[in-house]
Amino acid sequence: MRRTGPRLYTLAVRLSGNPTDGQDLAQETYLQAFKHWSAFRGEADAATWLYRICVNCWKNRRRYEKRRAFWRHFSIDARPDGEEGPAREPAANDPPLERPIEEADRRDRLQRALARLEPQERAILVLREMEERSYEEIAELLGVPVGTVRSRLSRSRERLRERMLSELKE
Repeated sequence: MRRTGPRLYTLAVRLSGNPTDGQDLAQETYLQAFKHWSAFRGEADAATWLYRICVNCWKNRRRYEKRRAFWRHFSIDARPDGEEGPAREPAANDPPLERPIEEADRRDRLQRALARLEPQERAILVLREMEERSYEEIAELLGVPVGTVRSRLSRSRERLRERMLSELKE
């Protein structure tokens, strides 16, 4: 946990879209890994195995929410439009005065566009673009051939581009 914790938590936050859900997802990942430790064959690195568990836990959670019409709890961080993702960044002790408004707006639009993607599309983009994983690592994590990773990544990038264009129009 000490070795993989920070990177796993970062992946969980990026997949889930906010720190609170990211904490829950990371915790769920470690619980599942503990429960199924005897099933770990050692063919892959333990960190890769944990990443795969994290992605699968996130996908399962998304399916559950969709299937059960899961209503998210209301909080001060909830977005008024009902979309996923953080409504705003957590307040820091010293607000960054030098950060341009355009950059913050671009990040918000990107987060909204990512939240509107299908789970498979979002997972592959996060793993490649944010986690900087190789095609081979992504293929191993998702359990698909490398060629499938390449084609899904291409389609996911195109869908993100479309979502970003619609964000700019709104």
